[in-house]
Amino acid sequence: MPEQQRLIKKYPNRRLYDTRTSSYITLADVKDLVLNHEHFQVVDAKSGEDLTRSILLQIILEEEAGGAPMFTSDLLAHMIRFYGNAMQGMMGKYLESNIKAFTEMQVKLQDQARAIYGENSPVGQDLWAQFLNFQGPALQSMMGAYVDQSKKMFEQMQTQLESQTRNMFTGFQFPGYVRPEDGEPAAPKGDGKK
Repeated sequence: MPEQQRLIKKYPNRRLYDTRTSSYITLADVKDLVLNHEHFQVVDAKSGEDLTRSILLQIILEEEAGGAPMFTSDLLAHMIRFYGNAMQGMMGKYLESNIKAFTEMQVKLQDQARAIYGENSPVGQDLWAQFLNFQGPALQSMMGAYVDQSKKMFEQMQTQLESQTRNMFTGFQFPGYVRPEDGEPAAPKGDGKK
């Protein structure tokens, strides 16, 4: 029988209670659960509302404030601009798939290191750090190429969506709409212009 998802209750006094261990835990303990790939859910003790995302965002905020931030101000500003935008849902999926791809690449490199150096070899344990130190510029170049390729794919997808939308609504007249083919505004119905 599969193990049930770990349930953590958040009380009004802001304390977190782990129902599996029957003890109070800290945000650092929740971070450890994430690092150990444990599945858990944080709920409000009174209402039962799911607070998992809120707690994870708190952990990210603490990590960002704690020294070496991962996100630049520009990146955060770009992310904020996507909220309320028609592309918001798509951007979330896009970021998620890119992070998964990067994680899979990291796991493959670690697996290869284990195969070469063994499970407990100090060389194998530090290989990822050594790889990044020596291959940093090459890895950045590779990631830059990957980002450029992703950007091109995203632009192609956006162009295709625009084209499909245009084709779907060709029979409708929109005041002030400029047709890309002729560069002139579409004429409203009934005035005899084309």
